[in-house]
Amino acid sequence: MTKKKKASKKIKNKILVAEKNEEAMVEGILEGSPDGIGVVVVRLECGCKKMAAVKKDGEPASKLIMYRDQAESICSKCKEDNGDFMRVTEAFIHWTKPEPSDAVKEKINAKVLGTMPVTN
Repeated sequence: MTKKKKASKKIKNKILVAEKNEEAMVEGILEGSPDGIGVVVVRLECGCKKMAAVKKDGEPASKLIMYRDQAESICSKCKEDNGDFMRVTEAFIHWTKPEPSDAVKEKINAKVLGTMPVTN
């Protein structure tokens, strides 16, 4: 196996670990939030993440949790700016099963994550 393939495989494995860790956090948040129908996941460019459970009306069902995989604390930049919106790389809601209807999901997504203008 070439060095490039080994490096690529390591990166893929690292991504899988982060996703598994993230899934465990989601489950833990939902376990402590009986009113939660999903967990908002906000990933930042630095690797830190923000998560919170959300109720069916789009209001918070838990406190905001900020963490970084495989680290004792969040990064220094997040300590300064609390994970500023300008550094967000991805944001989505991980829904519980059974998932709400598409109309409900769309309404909650808009309330929690905002909307983006549609360009033609």
